[in-house]
Amino acid sequence: MKITMIGLDIAKSVFQAHGTDANGKCLLKRKLGRSEVASFFGKLERCQVVLEACGTSHHWARVIRDAGHDVKLIPPDMVKPFVKRGKKNDAVDAAAICLAALHPDTRFVPIKNEEQQSLLSLHSTRTLLVKQQTMLVNALRALAAEFGLIVPLGNSRLPDLLAKIETSPDLPDVMKQTVILLFEQYGKLSESIGCLERRIQAHARQDEDARRLLTIPGIGPMTASLILASVTDIDTFESARHFAAWLGLVPRQHSSGGKVRLGRITKTGNREIRKLLVLGATSMSFRAQKWTSAAGAWLCKLLERRPTRLATIALANKLARIVWALLSRKEIYRPAGRNVAVI
Repeated sequence: MKITMIGLDIAKSVFQAHGTDANGKCLLKRKLGRSEVASFFGKLERCQVVLEACGTSHHWARVIRDAGHDVKLIPPDMVKPFVKRGKKNDAVDAAAICLAALHPDTRFVPIKNEEQQSLLSLHSTRTLLVKQQTMLVNALRALAAEFGLIVPLGNSRLPDLLAKIETSPDLPDVMKQTVILLFEQYGKLSESIGCLERRIQAHARQDEDARRLLTIPGIGPMTASLILASVTDIDTFESARHFAAWLGLVPRQHSSGGKVRLGRITKTGNREIRKLLVLGATSMSFRAQKWTSAAGAWLCKLLERRPTRLATIALANKLARIVWALLSRKEIYRPAGRNVAVI
């Protein structure tokens, strides 16, 4: 009667543990406070501990691993089918984690270290500030449009909008003061975003794997740094297609009766990496004629017979597969054909 596996359902302050033996029989059900987790696993005999992957799971996985246990993280979508219908609570979730971990097709999430999480914090903070900057710009344009003042699209034209507002004699002083306040906030956001981007670029220049990814057309420092911060071990993916599928860049299947039906891309996995890959592929599609390698010729032919957006997604899929190949083989990108596009 020895506990071999514990499913731990984590939360903000109350944790639920479910322990089983080698035959799956329940031997432990216990509710733990946040301050009790480290001491509980420190006294427990070595076993396998499984947690659902989430924002705080990597921290607790490191804490429990330091106590001498074998810790694994499991994706939440792998646990959901094992939750009893109509019985959703912490104890049931912890039991479902144990059941999901025993399934032969279950995939586990590698545990991130503190350095990777710190790098991810730069990216998440930059994403948040960019969203706030976009909201601020839209508010500025909307306020100015209410008084009949507009400028062409693009953040580079905002100084023209400010000049119009400051020199307009008919605008109320309250309106001018409000807009100036928003412009000051815009400047602070731009400065903070620039600082974060410089730190991310510095990491991409120093990291060997990031420099390897920078040789791929359409992938810049932001994309390379985010991939390395998000993907702990590229060998987790069996092939390049598995990596592209994890990013949601493969078609959704609706096949039955031997007839294959492919729909839109699944859009599963890491949304930020997929977005950056699609943006890079979009940039390369505009330069398809200058991309004089085999991949460039493939893209030009694809653009001739398919819509631009479809070709862009196909190129993003190809870029994801190239990323997997370079990271798994420790090589740099060598274009087949003549020269790579100059960006």
